[in-house]
Amino acid sequence: MLIRYGYDITVTCAEPTPMVSLLIVHDDRAADIRKPEALVTTPPIPSTVYHDLFGNRCRRFVAPAGDLALWGDGTIEVSGAHDPLHPAAMEVAIAALPDDCLVYLLGSRYCETDKLSQIAWDLFGGVKPGWTRVQAICDFVHGHIKFGYLDARSTRTAFEAYGERIGVCRDYAHLAITLCRCMNIPARYVNGYLGDIGVPIVDPMDFSAWIEVFLDGGWVTFDPRNNVPRIGRIVVARGRDAADIPLINSFGPHILKAFRVWAYDVTGLPADGSLAPQPGSTAAALP
Repeated sequence: MLIRYGYDITVTCAEPTPMVSLLIVHDDRAADIRKPEALVTTPPIPSTVYHDLFGNRCRRFVAPAGDLALWGDGTIEVSGAHDPLHPAAMEVAIAALPDDCLVYLLGSRYCETDKLSQIAWDLFGGVKPGWTRVQAICDFVHGHIKFGYLDARSTRTAFEAYGERIGVCRDYAHLAITLCRCMNIPARYVNGYLGDIGVPIVDPMDFSAWIEVFLDGGWVTFDPRNNVPRIGRIVVARGRDAADIPLINSFGPHILKAFRVWAYDVTGLPADGSLAPQPGSTAAALP
């Protein structure tokens, strides 16, 4: 299956403002890219790309005063299969974890393990360790939080999401990550594309957040927001929580003026890009 993905984002700054964006598909999908992401900025500006401490590709630039539009578009090949299930996967003892997993056991900006530890053990201490326990955590989070874009708040933490019982996909992810870490299971935050493939189409599309949990020696995908296997996840960035991987990190004030995201199946469609959203267009062209 081929998926066309991309974004069209416009920010407005009162004066030249340094920024870092995390919008490039992760390097671990490099072999699957069929049309490399083309970045167009309006006005044209120079930028450089580097890797952060978590291995994500970051783009560094200075936004000029006024409007700056960032438009990116690419095509990637995916298997077309749903997220794999590993119901027999077991937890790894802390002493046996790889060194680079340990950071994903600790509290972080949005994941207050100290505040949720007792709650986690009360809820999940008696659940079979491994996949079953992680899925139980995701089931709980999925049912505990009510989803709503109007309930989004960039400062909401996992503990606050637990108490308020409202939020968006990042809140589901933060709460599930925190509960896993409280149970001594490494868990990390993932941001990426998740188009409405094989499910009813919901507009407008947005970037999605889900989690990866370390079981049986590898990282396994879980999605407490949707809580069902999905098709066509495209990882952009991974970190301890959303503070590590903001879509745009602005070193000065800015206003988000426009925001569009697309990810849709283009298997068998014209390869000339005629159905792709174009810079400055008002809507994503869906087949």
